[in-house]
Amino acid sequence: MTRPIALVGPTATGKSDLALDLAARLDGEIVNTDAMQLYRGMDIGTAKLPLAERRGVPHHLLDVLDVTETATVAAYQRDARAAVDATRRRERTPIAVGGSGLYVQALLDDLAFPGTDPAVRERLEGELGEVGPAVLHGRLAALDPEAAASILPSNGRRIVRALEVVEITGRPFAASLPRPGRPRHDTLLVGLDRDTAELDARIATRVDGMFDAGLVAEVRALEARGLRAGETASRAVGYREILEVPDDDPARLAEARRRIVVATRRLVRRQRSWFRRDDRVRWFDAASPTLVDEVLTALREGS
Repeated sequence: MTRPIALVGPTATGKSDLALDLAARLDGEIVNTDAMQLYRGMDIGTAKLPLAERRGVPHHLLDVLDVTETATVAAYQRDARAAVDATRRRERTPIAVGGSGLYVQALLDDLAFPGTDPAVRERLEGELGEVGPAVLHGRLAALDPEAAASILPSNGRRIVRALEVVEITGRPFAASLPRPGRPRHDTLLVGLDRDTAELDARIATRVDGMFDAGLVAEVRALEARGLRAGETASRAVGYREILEVPDDDPARLAEARRRIVVATRRLVRRQRSWFRRDDRVRWFDAASPTLVDEVLTALREGS
């Protein structure tokens, strides 16, 4: 059967375009590994490729959740692995694409999911409501610095989960993550990156394009469908900042645009940190004019 490829690395480097180019050369199908692209209607703000721009290439794990539903890594692992396996049975090449590190790891590695304790979870969620995520993030940093470094201080749900695992297992949350070994199906991990100044400029241009394409209207439409109540979707970069502007005041929207650029650059730093720790990733310059051929050569060398 065909060897899969996983395209990883910071946002805005060009992973989606490379995936389509590789799919054309390898008779490929694309499997999404971006947590926020799982959501229906979250299109502009997640840079989801419109159907008309997918060049006829099948895409899997896009638009499978409503914004009120909570994405879970366990459910994603089940569904994404099934999509990869089905693609291989069709003798086509699975190409996983996205920058959500934990989702990539769930797809490729023996990622186990520690149990839950309803009483502990309820207590921690109560504390979250009383003191806010920053305080609990500080507690996590004292108990498990590695986990805290990988979780945003504003991500209350993941902070609560990490603290729950630490409490019920007596081990760091990171201990539940597998040590990278041979990836499932011997997948080739391809990392894309660009010069930081170049990537910063691309991010600013991308955010401007999102606003021009109707990002504010998209957020308002999703707000009417319950976006604010969505534990996962409401925290997405771009959506969170606009939700904080209730009246669409132009000055406040301009400030939201600035904060989206800053938050995206912060996301890039976290993604680099996550994927650079994995020595299985083969890194490529996303600006290389021979990028597709370089990746194909790496794929042949590992076969």
